[in-house]
Amino acid sequence: MTTAALPTARDAATTTPPTTHGTAQGPAWKRRLVVTLFLAPTIIGIGVFTLLPIIASIGLAFFRWDIITNPEFAGLDNFADVAVDPTVRRSFLNTIAFVVVAVTLQIAVSLGLAVLVAQRMPSWLRTFFRSVFFFPLILSAASVSIVMRYLFNEDFGVVNWFLSLVGLPGVAWLTSGWSAAVVVLVYVWQQFGFTFLLFVGGLAAIPNDVYEASAIDGATGWRQFRTITLPLVSPTMLVACVMSVISALQIFDQPWVLTRGGPGDSTRTAVMVIYESAFRQLEFGRASAVGVVLMALIMGVTALQFRLSRRFVFYQ
Repeated sequence: MTTAALPTARDAATTTPPTTHGTAQGPAWKRRLVVTLFLAPTIIGIGVFTLLPIIASIGLAFFRWDIITNPEFAGLDNFADVAVDPTVRRSFLNTIAFVVVAVTLQIAVSLGLAVLVAQRMPSWLRTFFRSVFFFPLILSAASVSIVMRYLFNEDFGVVNWFLSLVGLPGVAWLTSGWSAAVVVLVYVWQQFGFTFLLFVGGLAAIPNDVYEASAIDGATGWRQFRTITLPLVSPTMLVACVMSVISALQIFDQPWVLTRGGPGDSTRTAVMVIYESAFRQLEFGRASAVGVVLMALIMGVTALQFRLSRRFVFYQ
């Protein structure tokens, strides 16, 4: 009776490594096919609903088209008209001013509240605050703006009613110089929940050892916030700033529902001009030209933020 010889270590070392064919993971081409099938819906969605509209909008910016007659090639005329239109210039200035004020206020409020919630408190209370602060974000911007329009109504709004209780006169919140402030307030109230959660996650990632070591050295309160919290949360702040700026540059719902861009053009934004040019004046070429300028502005501001982040963002 003979027995099969057991493989030695030398035999194992000289054995040819198994190929992907016949392994438990299957052939390489099959794995690539599975990965492609899983990614296909996302790739198709980005291509159809993002890249294709962008390309079509850029092309349409060089035509005059009212959706009824055939498009007429206009070259750079649409961009020239946009450049000399005072309404468009005012809308872009309003948008930039809104972004500066709203994003600054949004980042400050969300970071301050995140620091407060990160303090020692019962877990159920921390969960409660997270839910309450995030709740406005799940609501429709249009529905929130409709409710706010009634609250800030000059004749029967609740805000003026509270002012009357303390003997103050009512304010025409939506038809005076206060309208821009109301738009900023409503926008920040609804949007700060997202950046708040980002900061909560960023603060939770800071090791407690750092604070304990600084406390031994005598640093507490504001000094810890300035020398530890702000530098270590700066990567989160960069993400929050980039996403907030991109979102704020595209503001439409709140000023449209609250003020319709008024009084005058004081709260008219770039996206409102796009909407009015396309669907009210049927000037799709002009609307596309404004959209292309806005897209270039968003890309430029985003690139500038990442460029400046090299100086102000610290990674552990």
